[in-house]
Amino acid sequence: MYKVTPNPPETDPASPYESPKSKKFHEAAERALDHYLAPPVTAIPYETSSMFLVDPKTDTESLLVNASESLGSASVMLGDFASLLEGTHRKTLLGIAQVVMLGELAVNQALDKVVPAE
Repeated sequence: MYKVTPNPPETDPASPYESPKSKKFHEAAERALDHYLAPPVTAIPYETSSMFLVDPKTDTESLLVNASESLGSASVMLGDFASLLEGTHRKTLLGIAQVVMLGELAVNQALDKVVPAE
């Protein structure tokens, strides 16, 4: 009987580290990949500035109203500025405006759920 599919190619069972030169090459390749693909190890964590602080006594409803108005203003400013641009810069600004608008919608939804203080 004749076999229809060919035999798999024969592979060399030798280790990739058979010679010191191949091991050095592999280590150099790993260093290069780590350099270009690994996140930086010395990244400094982001810390918020304490220059501007919100009064801790401010009630939740007031904070949400202010956030909603700020996000609404940012959305309008981005839309106005995007109308002055063309191409990818315009699309980028419109994308940012959409993210801001989604934040505004979320804040407004949270504001609808706040029980007004009496």
